[in-house]
Amino acid sequence: MKEKRLQKLRYTGNVFLFVMPALIPLVVFWIYPICRSIMISFTNWDYMSPQYDFVFLDNFKMLFQDSRFYEAVINTLVFTIGTLVPTLVGGLLLALLLRKNFRGSGFYKFILFSPWITPTVAVSIVWTWIFEPGSGMANAVLNFFHLPGLQWIQSSDTAMLAVILVTVWKSIGYSMIFYLSALEKVPTELYEACGMDGGHRWHQFRDITIPCISPTTFFLMIITMINSLQAYDQIQILTQGGPSGSTRTLLYMYYQLGFEEFDMGQATAVAVVMILITAGLSAIQFVASKKWVHY
Repeated sequence: MKEKRLQKLRYTGNVFLFVMPALIPLVVFWIYPICRSIMISFTNWDYMSPQYDFVFLDNFKMLFQDSRFYEAVINTLVFTIGTLVPTLVGGLLLALLLRKNFRGSGFYKFILFSPWITPTVAVSIVWTWIFEPGSGMANAVLNFFHLPGLQWIQSSDTAMLAVILVTVWKSIGYSMIFYLSALEKVPTELYEACGMDGGHRWHQFRDITIPCISPTTFFLMIITMINSLQAYDQIQILTQGGPSGSTRTLLYMYYQLGFEEFDMGQATAVAVVMILITAGLSAIQFVASKKWVHY
């Protein structure tokens, strides 16, 4: 019995030493900053002075009484839904078109995936030229089809639409790659059996393809939602949260409170809310993914 206990302790020690190189950066650059941010959310630190006082829940009370917070929540929800649906649907359609290795398919896959690996700042700068009302390509395309031009990022009515378009354009190739991999894993025998039973392509897509790729769809849904919560670069370059706060999301509100208004206490209160939302989405993914473990 004692020998088994010693072996178990030795095994635990070896495992701890094995994970130590990965555990140290995790603690230093992730766990500690999160704990530090939670602590700061209970203070009135102004980001400049070395001293601060604990105000406990006052930052959260003020945050939930601030109309900008609820506007940011609505903007974040609109942005998330606006990017989620086109990214998933568009990625699936592109994957269905490119899943067969025809001549040049690899080139098309590379072109469609390249926006994802391009720095968001560089992409957003190019899109500011495209959205220029007077000489931009976006209005030139609309005029070609005899449609009225838009103010795009210069109007609160269309600024969110512009940011969503840029985000979808950048993310759709990422979704496509995952769907291509998922479609390759669907057993061809299922399609053959469905065809023998008289099933048409739509029935095969509805009854076989959609259920078999549902784990990938669920994964992409959670990842896209988390990425939408963390979107910052394109908003900063394109609109700076405007016009009139129409594109101010929770993350951008955090930036404005912390680095423009120097109210780090309230800023980290927003960050805590975002951490809770992100943790909730991650927990949902972890629990629900067990449903499809047999895939």
